[in-house]
Amino acid sequence: MTAKASVNINDVTVIANTETVLTPRFYRTDMDALERIDLEPVRREWDEMMREFDTDGNVDHFVRDATFADEIQELDPELYEEFLDFLVTSVTSEYSGCVLYADIEKTVTHPEIKKLMGYMRRDEARHAGFINRSLKDFGKPVDLGFLKREKKATYFRPKFIYYATYLSEKIGYARYITIFRHLQKHPERRFHPIFRWFEQWCNDEFRHGEAFALIMRADPKLLSGVNKLWIRFFLIAVYATMYVRDHTRPKLYEALGIDPTEYDFQVFHITSAISRQVFPFTLRVDDPRFRRGLEDLRDTMTRMDELAHSRGIAASVRRLGLRLRAARCFASLFLVPVETHDMPANVRMAPAW
Repeated sequence: MTAKASVNINDVTVIANTETVLTPRFYRTDMDALERIDLEPVRREWDEMMREFDTDGNVDHFVRDATFADEIQELDPELYEEFLDFLVTSVTSEYSGCVLYADIEKTVTHPEIKKLMGYMRRDEARHAGFINRSLKDFGKPVDLGFLKREKKATYFRPKFIYYATYLSEKIGYARYITIFRHLQKHPERRFHPIFRWFEQWCNDEFRHGEAFALIMRADPKLLSGVNKLWIRFFLIAVYATMYVRDHTRPKLYEALGIDPTEYDFQVFHITSAISRQVFPFTLRVDDPRFRRGLEDLRDTMTRMDELAHSRGIAASVRRLGLRLRAARCFASLFLVPVETHDMPANVRMAPAW
């Protein structure tokens, strides 16, 4: 079915459980603060969104069709390793959301937040299960039960959960729809059947982001004052992480017929257009200083990765220097001016890309 890989199932689960700058994390938060969420300022839009969740348009979507297995190709070893990494990162990210939402659903008494988290936990469980079944085809499923028991959870204040998760869900939509549209035009590049599921799948991601947009718009404090600096931080962190991580998978994007830099900036543009619904500014992603900062950060992270297994004083000194360089790169991105705008009166958006 596929080329022999150097990674076995235990290694795959260990990789999913490893904490690095680029790997998805598990989160926990202040449940008492979630109990105090007031949704009345966005009541009409909230009720409309919850009806969509209840309708569950994707209830039958995550089921393989008769041709799925026949479309799985034998892959070049390098492509196989990068695609496996893509799937492992994806399943970890989806399952991270599932675990967080399930924890909130189980803990809070706020009826609407509890109900929302139940819907989102349902969706993320489907996503994680569907990806993991594709990993199982390669004999490499991630042990999700092990991750739930053993993966360290990072504490985030609720507002950080809102910013980070909103962006994660919306950028997930932009990533999936961009790949799906590209493969519609170039079906010969679709080397695995999972890509056929991306269109309806990404609409779940979009709707999850809508929920966090409404929660944030219901509390104007989250979008003003010093919190603007936090929004800027999370925008840069999410964009930069995506840029660096995508450039570690050259064979994957070559197989898809996609230039990773062009792809990333297309995703940034879509995400920026969407985020105008809730954030009071967008990043100037086409500013040469922003592009240069991302590329400098990518180069720095590549050099750090090359030193990962080096020992000795010289290697330690070089690592420290590269960490300082990475911090300077991030600071340079933070200093690029932003584009401010008025937020729309109607928060909800449609997945129109």
